[in-house]
Amino acid sequence: MIHADAWLGLNDQHLVDVGNGHQLHADAAHAFKAMQSHAARDGQDMQIVSSYRGFQRQLSIWNRKWTGELPLLDENDQPLDAKALTDEQKVYAILTWSALPGGSRHHWGTDLDVYDKVAVEACGGKLDLIDAEYREGGPCFALANWMDAHLAEHGFMRPFLKNNGGVATELWHLSFAPTAAEFEALRNPEQLRASLAQAEMQGKSTVLAMFDELYPRYVLNEGVTA
Repeated sequence: MIHADAWLGLNDQHLVDVGNGHQLHADAAHAFKAMQSHAARDGQDMQIVSSYRGFQRQLSIWNRKWTGELPLLDENDQPLDAKALTDEQKVYAILTWSALPGGSRHHWGTDLDVYDKVAVEACGGKLDLIDAEYREGGPCFALANWMDAHLAEHGFMRPFLKNNGGVATELWHLSFAPTAAEFEALRNPEQLRASLAQAEMQGKSTVLAMFDELYPRYVLNEGVTA
């Protein structure tokens, strides 16, 4: 039974520890371990970069990006000057790569970011989690290809496989589809709006003014509709 506010990252009772400080939903954890073992047998060192993140952690990421403490990138991984952007442009820039607090799939414990640790370490050990690292010539290209072939066998999919005009393509972001569907069914725009209204969030007035556009485009990932 999923608690009603778990989709917002406000309840973590459904999580289990998967090592190295990471947590996942129990069903996703079991499926991931099986997939990880499969990948290892095929020579891919699939490790977790990021897993569950609660509302407060997502809020911290948002606020640090808004104030310039964390960098802003465009959809092509190029740096943006936050000071040169209007508040509306800043909202779009953040949402290209980072979800609204309460609107992140990472809140569910069904979604995680992965990389090939051995391959990255062989290239110097620095992972920026950008698209080029998962394309031809990048250290995680072989893993990306392996995932193309085998994710579905283990119940996983990529929710951000392509950019629909909202969230950028994230080849590293995996979702355990059977359980994620239960969280998707719980999503409610008014619940999210209320949570944001109560949060100590940078740029909150701008986000709330834009909310009716932002919710389908970035939370539901429907992108830009004609």
